[in-house]
Amino acid sequence: MRRYFLLLLLVAACTPKEQNTISENAHPLDAYFNSMFPAAEPGAEVLVTVGDSVVFSGAYGLADLTQKTPMTTRTLLNLGSVSKTFVSNAILQLRDEHKLSLEDPLIKYFPDFKNKEIGRKVKILHLLTHTSGLPDIRFPYQDSVFYLTAMDKENWAPILKADQLNFEPGSRFEYSNPAFNALALIVEQVSGIKWQNYIRDKILLPSGMNNSTITDGPHPASGVAHGYIFSGGQWLEKDYGEEPTFAASGNGGVWSSVEELALYEQAIQHSKFLSAETIQESRTVKNFSNWNDSTNAQIGWSWFVTTTRNNHQAIGHTGSQGGFRANYVYIPEKQWFIVLLSTTPRPLEEITNHILDFLESAEAKK
Repeated sequence: MRRYFLLLLLVAACTPKEQNTISENAHPLDAYFNSMFPAAEPGAEVLVTVGDSVVFSGAYGLADLTQKTPMTTRTLLNLGSVSKTFVSNAILQLRDEHKLSLEDPLIKYFPDFKNKEIGRKVKILHLLTHTSGLPDIRFPYQDSVFYLTAMDKENWAPILKADQLNFEPGSRFEYSNPAFNALALIVEQVSGIKWQNYIRDKILLPSGMNNSTITDGPHPASGVAHGYIFSGGQWLEKDYGEEPTFAASGNGGVWSSVEELALYEQAIQHSKFLSAETIQESRTVKNFSNWNDSTNAQIGWSWFVTTTRNNHQAIGHTGSQGGFRANYVYIPEKQWFIVLLSTTPRPLEEITNHILDFLESAEAKK
């Protein structure tokens, strides 16, 4: 099933009559996605906006191979680590309400650190930027039975037993999933309600994301796609129930669609749940005074700040969990937004670059 809108770039030079004659099969992006996601295989959904206008959206392949359910642009997929931006935004809301400080040491919220000095050194801001130095001493694949159902608290608990840091906080980047389990638990402590409910009430609903949901123990009951990998000549389901840590939703528990993620980005741009100043702060690279990594810092408060191959600044996050893949990209200079969700591993960065090239070409023809 496919549907898309050609509201701006693709038909900018066309008369109204000419716009009506454009067929689905004639659209180059549609043909490209059909080749990347065949109709009988695990599928994907995509949406592209310029400003507040959708210029392309489509859904390809299947959401459920067993039921032969077609993908739509409203099908809910697991976002993987794109979920971290929701947790980060919740932390920033509480900061702006003066209910916590990003300078707060973790010992304030987790007094049971085995090494108290670690709890005093590592701050909330280090968790937000993956610069804490905390070692990930979980073993989810060695103890997969436990980690299939272990939630945020159980995934964070091993980190509290760390004897030492991998490096001084703020000096290096090392991606950390448990950091966001901890941040979700801090949201819960400070707000006094389950963190999933907090994000639903304070971020999802104000953004108009009425169908999006967050893992809270059981797998979402309905309306969601399944993740798959291709192995041994067949498609194997690989999502909740097969892949450890799905239940630990602070680091990857949001389920949404490209339509609702477009609403999320619009809500960010229009300051519906955070001020414009805080949004700008969150999407600005954090340079710590003790930084000594081999590469430059490329992260704000959870958002990665990079440069496209066409030298445009890009704000975004990727996601990967089980068979699910996600890529969320905003180009401030152009006000371009691209979001891709897939139910099986595909080269989403390559696909995103293809869309960016198409947008560049379409703009040049205007």
